Amino acid sequence: MMTVREILKSYHHIAVVGISDNPSRPSQSVARYMIHAGYTIYPVNPGVRKILGLTCYPSLTEAAKAHPGTIEIVNIFRRSAEVPPVVEEAIDIGAKVIWMQLGITNDKAARMAEKAGLTVIEDHCIAVEHKRLMG
Repeated sequence: MMTVREILKSYHHIAVVGISDNPSRPSQSVARYMIHAGYTIYPVNPGVRKILGLTCYPSLTEAAKAHPGTIEIVNIFRRSAEVPPVVEEAIDIGAKVIWMQLGITNDKAARMAEKAGLTVIEDHCIAVEHKRLMG
């Protein structure tokens, strides 16, 4: 299992599942921060076409089709109960890390991801951890 520091140093392609088109929402401010920190972001929200000037994909699977083999971290901004299908998609596309943002945990999804060989981070903000460890 990789440490948070190793994840942030090793992987630079992040799908943000559940990103909002509202600039005041944490999902968008976190994505914006990670872009400025040098990461590539793939927004995923079925109701939006563009966020932060980037094409927004209706699903993680569609983002992976557009960028085969690229998505390493799946950063989840969804309710805890909605995490398992996202994890299933992440496993299917070959992601390396499941990152559940602050307040998001799901034991079943975490076990599923770990069983498939993915590293799992729960209930932590990727931007806060980046600032703390890399800042």
